[in-house]
Amino acid sequence: MRIARHWAVVLAFVGPVSVQGAEVSFNRDIRPILSEHCFACHGFDAKQRKADLRLDLAESALAERNGVVAIKPGDLAKSDLWQRINSTDPQEVMPPPSTKKQLTAEQKKLIQQWIEQGAKFQKHWAFEPPTGAGVPAVKTAGWDRNPIDRFILSRLEQDGLTPQPEASRSTLIRRVAFALTGLPPALSEVAEFEADKSPQAYENMVDRYLKSPRYGEEMARHWLDVARYADTHGLHLDNERSMWAYRDWVIQAFNENKPFDAFTIEQLAGDLLPNPTRDQLIATGFNRCNVTTSEGGSIDAEFIFRYAVDRTSTMIETWMGLTGGCAVCHDHKYDPLSMREFYSLYAFFLSSADPAMDRNIDTTDPFMKVANAAQQAVLAHTQSAEAAARKTLEEAAAKFGYRDPADEAPAPAARAVTDVWLDDVFPTGARTNCSSRNASVWTTATDLLPALGRRALRQAFASNYQDKFEQPLLPLVVPENPNLTVFVRTDAYERPKSLMLQLDSNLGSHKVAWGDSQNYGVAKTDQNWLGEVPAGGTWHKLQIPLERIKLPPGAIVQGVALAQFGGIAWWDGLTMAGDISPAADPRSSFKVWWKQRTGKDTPGVPGELAGVLKEGPGKAPAAELKDKLLRFYLAYVYRAAGDTPLFDRQQAWQDAQAARVTAEEAIPGTFIFKELPQPREAFVMTRGQYDKPGEKVEPSVPAVFPALRKPDAGRRATRLDLAQWLLSPEHPLTARVTVNRFWQQFFGTGLVKTSFDFGSQGESPSHPEMLDWLAVWYREHNWDTKALVRLLVTSAAFRQDARVNPELLKRDPENRLYARGPRFRLDAEQIRDNALAVSGLINLSMGGHGDKSYQPPNIWEPVGYSDSNTRFYLQDHGPALYRRSIYAFLKRTAPPPFMSNFDAPNREQFCSRRERSNTPLQALQLLNDTQHFEAARGFAEQILAAGGQTADERVKYAYRRALARNPHPDELVVVRGALDQYLARYREDLAAAQRVVTVGESRPRKDLPPQELAAYTLLANLILNLDETVTRN
Repeated sequence: MRIARHWAVVLAFVGPVSVQGAEVSFNRDIRPILSEHCFACHGFDAKQRKADLRLDLAESALAERNGVVAIKPGDLAKSDLWQRINSTDPQEVMPPPSTKKQLTAEQKKLIQQWIEQGAKFQKHWAFEPPTGAGVPAVKTAGWDRNPIDRFILSRLEQDGLTPQPEASRSTLIRRVAFALTGLPPALSEVAEFEADKSPQAYENMVDRYLKSPRYGEEMARHWLDVARYADTHGLHLDNERSMWAYRDWVIQAFNENKPFDAFTIEQLAGDLLPNPTRDQLIATGFNRCNVTTSEGGSIDAEFIFRYAVDRTSTMIETWMGLTGGCAVCHDHKYDPLSMREFYSLYAFFLSSADPAMDRNIDTTDPFMKVANAAQQAVLAHTQSAEAAARKTLEEAAAKFGYRDPADEAPAPAARAVTDVWLDDVFPTGARTNCSSRNASVWTTATDLLPALGRRALRQAFASNYQDKFEQPLLPLVVPENPNLTVFVRTDAYERPKSLMLQLDSNLGSHKVAWGDSQNYGVAKTDQNWLGEVPAGGTWHKLQIPLERIKLPPGAIVQGVALAQFGGIAWWDGLTMAGDISPAADPRSSFKVWWKQRTGKDTPGVPGELAGVLKEGPGKAPAAELKDKLLRFYLAYVYRAAGDTPLFDRQQAWQDAQAARVTAEEAIPGTFIFKELPQPREAFVMTRGQYDKPGEKVEPSVPAVFPALRKPDAGRRATRLDLAQWLLSPEHPLTARVTVNRFWQQFFGTGLVKTSFDFGSQGESPSHPEMLDWLAVWYREHNWDTKALVRLLVTSAAFRQDARVNPELLKRDPENRLYARGPRFRLDAEQIRDNALAVSGLINLSMGGHGDKSYQPPNIWEPVGYSDSNTRFYLQDHGPALYRRSIYAFLKRTAPPPFMSNFDAPNREQFCSRRERSNTPLQALQLLNDTQHFEAARGFAEQILAAGGQTADERVKYAYRRALARNPHPDELVVVRGALDQYLARYREDLAAAQRVVTVGESRPRKDLPPQELAAYTLLANLILNLDETVTRN
């Protein structure tokens, strides 16, 4: 349970100081005191309530009990509450001494005034619908630019304060650029703004940034904190999950200015819309962002319960701004949310179709492929080409003159044959069972040159799991003089401890292994160890002696399994060669093949032919069906001679099939949310225990809020009903909570500082009338987010100078009255992106898989299991190192240090407000981190290339590029002095200069002397470390 700040702080910076005779407000002045000190025992939670007294309800607090009344309006002597809080008897005083929550004299004075003034109760302000009260009148004319300013100015006038003048143009464009795009303004943008002399210059500048694709990236960053988006599952192995399409959807939604009502509905219930689009299904990834597991011994029922609780709590926190998780185990102690009501909301999310165990794979169902236009075009082309190749092949098979060698007498002599079972794709028709914690991936030649063909099968960090395929359409019969080989390549740095290959035949299972002995699971084998794991970094052709594994000629191999223990390995070209008579070869004799498949299911055989094949030749099928089966066999099973047209057609079809499969597997996918066909029953879970169901509940909403629209007869309420209820005009919280988060984003602190808690334990709004006005405005303007953002950033309040004098700082240290402009340190992502942008290194490509930039060594491994695919941090290279931070790969158990160091959340749970800490590590990172130091060198290159010829010119250019202003004369003197020191040092030490300019992967410009570049690199590093550089001022 989050506890509100001490009331004195709230009183000083939020509410007016109550003085004798002033009207005391229950919501503003009294409720926070009672919530902090009394509600735990005299509040909503019936099980914890003492003396059957509720101090949050007038009817209870004013009622007489055995001749005693807790609160007697206008009469302190008869108010037991007043007597108790002033008692000196430890048996009588309230709160009891054991709580260590005694009231201050100031708090007691407020309660005294309230009782004397009639003890008027009010319903908690957040549970009353916003009314959109009129804009207040003000005494000072000409300062306000839109209605927001009238609310701000009215409050300032009450407190005897005046707003600051408008900030300079350089400050304004930098403030707006960071606020709307998360990036600094380019020099060209600064010049354009300064050249615009029209009265609408500022608004024109704002509109340009609102149209930038960078706007969606910056806005999405804040929402992804709320949505708890990350790139890994979060528990146990913390393996990778494919969710980035949801992140890209959020960016696109903000750039397209999707109305917030649609933004809400599509995320909470996009799958329940009529004929949902691909994007609406992607949006439901919001409900799949929760932490999941597949740890051995986990109980399905427990994690189905936990996932539903997480989704319910996140919905409550995101749209209602309440601490819903407090009602999982008991009635909420402070807010009107009972356990029964929490579990009625939980019922909306309990029937999700995702499994309890995520299987530690990145494609946990429900899962959807999300091809972009280029991928769709490639897939369509390969599908068309495969269909054409299939048609040509079947035409050639129909014309082929076939004579079954099994009918020949004497039987044909044995001939040399070669069958390849693992080349670019799994064998045609094979059933695959990738039980690996990390599903196998076919890697193309762009990733790794395969041993054969265009692709190889990659396995990573598996231990007690295997990848298996069985019952393929093309049989594998062990010939005479057999020679079985397979290509394998192990990673040069992450070699597996052992490798295993298993052949399943009609005689049993046959295993071979390389490397260390493992004594459990699929890697276990007590014989047939063939040597050490091959050296990493190159392909090896491994020989498997069939006589040693008791696989004689004539045996029929029906499946193959591949396994490893740790590390990374690639497999390719599983090949069986030898001699076999066509009369005994199922790929030469139709009769032999048909007999072998009798009684077996054969994947890949279409329709009625599958039944004919399984029944066998003894059933004497109709001649037409037998002829169709023969033609199918000739097209897809028969080993045609290399000099025949049929062989050419078979090869063409196999190539086309491999191309189509490759195109399909190149298409990424994303987790989506779907309902089970039959909803699960929901119960109040006693004490929040998954295995202690109590009273059965149906999907519903808390009684304190407007009723849910009644579903049609016979229909149960759904998440779509819930989403629409959240957006109803009568709902008191959704619009308030949402506009408050936007205000927090642009002004640094929300009108309600506790943006995560609008309940009794949260802070009252600093400007309640303005909050309500904004909530109503937003809803009545069709939830137009860009219009709301524009309203906020074009206000005079936002445009104020941020400088503050000591007196104002003392009166309003947190700027809750907004008598000055917003000033606060940039967030983690903005700090990094700013350095990259100023340096010219930034890569502004959008979307796609998360990137792994520079990171200190040994961050992932200590928290990674041996068979986790995120055990080792494999850094990206090239342009991916310089993409925006919103695209950084986020491993929950070890988030990017550059983000954690500057207070970014780990995304394990909802986060609506980041804290801002100050630590020595932050300074060390900005000075020494590879990314930042490399950015300083890139910045230095920009200075030397475009900053002019003299040192003074270059320093001025550096300031304009980094800070959108020229240096003051005293700054110029100091910085020039530092630069002269750097130049003197590196002119005497070329080796040190070389070390400075070669930090990072990007190469320094060869046309710049290394000594001069090193000196300017330190100058650039100095400027990037200025407080002003890392502050939105």
